[in-house]
Amino acid sequence: MYWSEFLTVALVHLLAVASPGPDFAVVVRQSVSRGRVAGSWTAFGVGTAILLHVAYSLLGIGLIVSQSIVLFNLFKWLAAGYLIYIGLKALRAGPVTLQAGEPDAPAARSAWRAFGQGFVTNGLNPKATLFFLSLFTVVIDPHTPLSVQAGYGLYLAAATGLWFCLVAWLFSRQRVRAGFSRMGHWFDRLMGAVLIGLGVRLALSRMG
Repeated sequence: MYWSEFLTVALVHLLAVASPGPDFAVVVRQSVSRGRVAGSWTAFGVGTAILLHVAYSLLGIGLIVSQSIVLFNLFKWLAAGYLIYIGLKALRAGPVTLQAGEPDAPAARSAWRAFGQGFVTNGLNPKATLFFLSLFTVVIDPHTPLSVQAGYGLYLAAATGLWFCLVAWLFSRQRVRAGFSRMGHWFDRLMGAVLIGLGVRLALSRMG
C-alpha cells in the first residue's frame, strides 16, 4: 500500500542526487586523481551520511535545526569551511603522472580518508538537512509507520551510494583518467576552484 509513496520518494531523490553538487565534485576528484577504489570509498561515505540525515529526520531533530537560525548557520559554516579547505588543498596540487600498471587499491588509511571525505561533505551539508526534512514531512505521510520510513531511508542511502559508485567507475576508467591526466594538475586545480565556489555559495546561502 506504500508503493505509490515509495515511487514518489525515489523519483524526488533521483532528481536531487543527479544534480551536480559538492558530493559529485568530491567523488569525481577522488576518482580521477586516485582511482576507482578511492572514488568508490568516497561514494560509500556519501551514501552512509544519508543514514545520518534519515536518522535525525525520523527523530525530529531536523525540524529543530530548520527552525533554529543559529544551528542552521553552524552547519552551514562548518560545511562551507570544509569545502573551501579541501578546495584549497586541491589548488596546491602538483602534477600527477598515471602509470599503466598503477595499482588501484589504496591502503586502509587512504581508504578511510576517502570514506571520511565523502561522509563529511554530505553529512555537514545543511541543504541536505532541508531536503530530507522536506522529504520526511511533506512527501512522506506522517502516518506512515516508522519501520516503513526507515526502509525508505535504507533505500535512499543504498541508491545514493550506488549512484556515486557509478560516477566513480565512469571517471576512473583508464581512458577517462588518461584524458584528464594530460591536463595534469590543472584538472585538480579546476576541481579545487569548483569546491571553493560551492563552499562560498553555501556560506552566502540563507535558510529556506
